[in-house]
Amino acid sequence: MEQLIPIVNKLQDAFTQLGVHMQLDLPQIAVVGGQSAGKSSVLENFVGKDFLPRGSGIVTRRPLILQLIHGITEYGEFLHCKGKKFTNFDEIRKEIEDETDRVTGSNKGISNIPINLRVYSPHVLNLTLIDLPGLTKVAIGDQPVDIEQQIKNMIFQFIRKETCLILAVTPANTDLANSDALKLAKEVDPQGVRTIGVITKLDLMDEGTDARDILENKLLPLRRGYIGVVNRSQKDIEGRKDIHQALAAERKFFLSHPSYRHIADRLGTPYLQRVLNQQLTNHIRDTLPGLRDKLQKQMLTLEKEVEEYKHFQPGDTSIKTKAMLQMIQQLQSDFERTIEGSGSALVNTNELSGGAKINRIFHERLRFEIVKMACDEKELRREISFAIRNIHGIRVGLFTPDMAFEAIVKRQIAQLKEPVIKCVDLVVQELSAVVRSCTDKMARYPRLREETERIITTHIREREQRCKEQILLLIDFELAYMNTNHEDFIGFANAQNKSENANKTGARQLGNQVIRKGHMVIQNLGIMKGGSRPYWFVLTSESISWYKDEDEKEKKYMLPLDGLKLRDIEQGFMSRRVTFALFSPDGRNVYKDYKQLELSCETVEEVESWKASFLRAGVYPEKQETQENGDEQEGREKKSASEETSTDPQLERQVETIRNLVDSYMKIVTKTTRDMVPKAIMMLIINNTKDFINGELLAHLYASGDQAQMMEESAEAASRREEMLRMYRACRDALRIIGDVSMATVSAPLPPPVKNDWLPSGLDNPRLSPPSPGGPRKPAPTAQGSAGGRGPPPPPASGRPAPAIPNRPGGGAPPLPGGRPGGALPPPLLPSRR
Repeated sequence: MEQLIPIVNKLQDAFTQLGVHMQLDLPQIAVVGGQSAGKSSVLENFVGKDFLPRGSGIVTRRPLILQLIHGITEYGEFLHCKGKKFTNFDEIRKEIEDETDRVTGSNKGISNIPINLRVYSPHVLNLTLIDLPGLTKVAIGDQPVDIEQQIKNMIFQFIRKETCLILAVTPANTDLANSDALKLAKEVDPQGVRTIGVITKLDLMDEGTDARDILENKLLPLRRGYIGVVNRSQKDIEGRKDIHQALAAERKFFLSHPSYRHIADRLGTPYLQRVLNQQLTNHIRDTLPGLRDKLQKQMLTLEKEVEEYKHFQPGDTSIKTKAMLQMIQQLQSDFERTIEGSGSALVNTNELSGGAKINRIFHERLRFEIVKMACDEKELRREISFAIRNIHGIRVGLFTPDMAFEAIVKRQIAQLKEPVIKCVDLVVQELSAVVRSCTDKMARYPRLREETERIITTHIREREQRCKEQILLLIDFELAYMNTNHEDFIGFANAQNKSENANKTGARQLGNQVIRKGHMVIQNLGIMKGGSRPYWFVLTSESISWYKDEDEKEKKYMLPLDGLKLRDIEQGFMSRRVTFALFSPDGRNVYKDYKQLELSCETVEEVESWKASFLRAGVYPEKQETQENGDEQEGREKKSASEETSTDPQLERQVETIRNLVDSYMKIVTKTTRDMVPKAIMMLIINNTKDFINGELLAHLYASGDQAQMMEESAEAASRREEMLRMYRACRDALRIIGDVSMATVSAPLPPPVKNDWLPSGLDNPRLSPPSPGGPRKPAPTAQGSAGGRGPPPPPASGRPAPAIPNRPGGGAPPLPGGRPGGALPPPLLPSRR
């Protein structure tokens, strides 16, 4: 592993500077096997330290996730003991035992809660090793009855991951066909890409037996084959035998054993480490293309943002001045685009804002507020009656007094002040929101943003006051003179005739034209009756109809609008929808057995828009009156009732005439108001603010104070700039290091598949793979001649006596090194290609 340590650590350092975790996901190595198969010893050999609990029976009772991290010093850290460093590995062993007992008890209990241990060392590669409990069949102590299934589920939790390398550990002194480790590995890795067979305890086999057929991959073959290792015995462990001495003894055992010395270079813990090293190398090379693409995309994203930071000098006033001018120009274009509208990709697709919302205030909200201020019909007629009778005084009036008309009209006109002032407030509120959104790009310089917002907002407030004065002056103009010669005014002569004709025909001026269509929900209907679901509503000047869907094929109901009014409904505790209702003032049922029809929309804006549409259809909101105490209200109602009953027919005709005159004149006034108020707001506030931003804002900024202080970066912006530059350099270095990894590592091809249907009947055919050079079985004497006759062609080279000559002591001229790759070795291996 030493070859990859420097390169991988450089890449790890580059990603650490990048501020994110390294995405080079190195494989985990899980050791799977039966109880006391030597799994923990294999892991200790990787680390080179003796730190895992040892003993007989089930010792590993919780998964141990061992993270090896390359570092300068050598120590260990537990996740459950954060901040505590263990430099003595004997203390690490004791902590593992104590932590296991804390969760599982001291009577052989197990748990799937892992113990996380990090070991920092200059001799390891960044890698994750997992020590799992051994497979067992019978429960002992405090173990549950289904101990076998629980351990299997625990093992599958780790080895199912595609990045997990499986070491299937089987002792050499047991039958390989009964290996649970190989069976579990085959379930999650049927192709054998991630599985390596590990044979332990080769030194404990019965005398006269060996595992040669297994290690030569003849018996129950695996795609990656088997690797034999010799771990320390319990006596060696108790005698504190050093791991390095144990590795030397392992090497000596394989070289001196007659059945293993011809393959000694493919056995032992060092060879197993080299195989894992190659597996890591292949995984790194497979990961590099995706990692390189990700880094290159991040580089392209960062380059545009970093370009302005590369040559940035915090003390350079010219750069700050240039930045200020650019931001003011950006503010000007953003403000104009938001107010005037734009077809660019920056348009807001989520809600109305800016100019669109102001337009809605002009043409829907203003109309709604004006109509909402109007008196109801009964109250208006009562006021007209009082005015006529008070003007006549003690005399009996023969003619309709024009002074009553003027008094009532002035009262109506004076009520227009409140809705027009509210319209100005709504426009100013939206304009301030536009300014705040346009200055968001100045967040890098908080003082500049604060000063800019202050200057523009102050100017808007000044213009707001001026606009309100001018609009109130328009109302005063209307109050100053009643122009009864207006071309649209009906006059006294036509007032009575109009009311009589309207009563006879009952026709509406608008006809039955469609005013609005859209979705609403009927709130006061139960779910079983079709409520709480959206319907498609069509509002005309005479009725409102609703359909099942937008196709308007299945009509549910049509409700006439005659005599209906609007009222707001309080929002329910659990409801998020805004509700209003249609009702009849005389208390009759509006829809089936319901006194009112409650309709709801998702937002307040939608409800207000629907209300404005109902106003066009002649459905007005309910008059909101301040309720007095019960006695006064009751007395006033009785008094007004007695006064109304005392009116004579002549007074009724005069009231009707004045009512028609007032209605005609107020239509002229409201029409003028709805036309002039938006124009006044546009000229005095919006256009003036736009001109101020384009022409005077920069001068006010220069006059407000020191520009150097105003252009100071915020701490967040400075840290972000440094972070961007650091990320850019880290990406660049990481890409260079990835190139070094590609050149410095060599990938090994994956071994070809083998016939692995050996679980039920693998022992019946031990020769599923070609024989090894050191393992002939009574070769035929006639094969030597054919081997000497044809060297190059594969078929004649299939004679079996050839491998016996270099591998048997005293077998012939070729010496023992013939077992190594040489001239005599290739011919015996050629039969495997059949």
